[in-house]
Amino acid sequence: MLSAATTDLPLGLTLDDVRAAADRIALHIHRTPAMTSRSLDEYCGCEVVLKCENLQRVGAFKFRGALNAAAQLTAAERAAGIVTHSSGNHGQALAAAGRLFGVPVCVVMPETAPAVKRDATAAQGARIVGCAPTIAAREATVAREIASHGYTLIHPYDNWRVIAGQGTAALELWEQAGPFDAVVTPVGGGGLLAGTAIAIKGLSATCRVFGAEPAMADDARRSLESGEIQPSLDPKTIADGLRSSLGERPFSVIRRLVDGIATATEAEIIDALRRVLERVKIVIEPSSAVAPAVLANGGLDLRGRRVGVILSGGNIDLGPLIESLEARWLH
Repeated sequence: MLSAATTDLPLGLTLDDVRAAADRIALHIHRTPAMTSRSLDEYCGCEVVLKCENLQRVGAFKFRGALNAAAQLTAAERAAGIVTHSSGNHGQALAAAGRLFGVPVCVVMPETAPAVKRDATAAQGARIVGCAPTIAAREATVAREIASHGYTLIHPYDNWRVIAGQGTAALELWEQAGPFDAVVTPVGGGGLLAGTAIAIKGLSATCRVFGAEPAMADDARRSLESGEIQPSLDPKTIADGLRSSLGERPFSVIRRLVDGIATATEAEIIDALRRVLERVKIVIEPSSAVAPAVLANGGLDLRGRRVGVILSGGNIDLGPLIESLEARWLH
């Protein structure tokens, strides 16, 4: 049986839960900026306001949910330690949260996780355990760690406290720059999209909420259309943070509150990534670029509208870029 940190909250979440999470984590998070770019507006065909969670602590929105969950651990749970599985951002975020509270953290990471995320997680003091790059392998390895050490699981997205924490990014964005006609977030496991939907629909009866997903990893789109969670079939996409399978708790929110999910091809994601890097002058990871990509490709009917976009993270692997520069200029 899972511990209290992973149990359901009565009747799911409301805007009040997101506001409580915002108060709980306020002392430790960055209130990230909301940015605009005329060039990006022209590219996307609408007025875009970027919520720059790439500038959040640990470089991703994930710190919000991890911190909200870790802050509510019991004394016994803190003493025993916590575990999760993650391709990088949630693991790094949970490691940082554990460090704040003096809690031991174990992160199960697939062997294919980007080196920049693996190294950053280790630098926060987490113990990293490798596994094969499948959901089944992740879950089996986590189960073994719980059995061996008595850890409490803080799931990267299928956890109400994590979802409430992720919703605080949208709450902040609305306070900074709202109202909007729509808000768009990337969707992998669904925690950010679900938290965003709870916050935005609680704030506005007319604002629409959309997910953005790689066409090569479109299980959330297929799930929303079918009304049942569809499997993630070994997705191969540059947006490594969006390869996760959709969680049951996030999906229970998404199917009620989300207005649609659009997809972008790998070429479109790379083009959007380049546009943000060149025009907005901020570093984002490919998973973040999926949101502007679905605006630019017309996958969402938002032309001329005012749209909030949550840039989920900025932990891009710069190794290949540096290596190419070194090869060209230093040899």
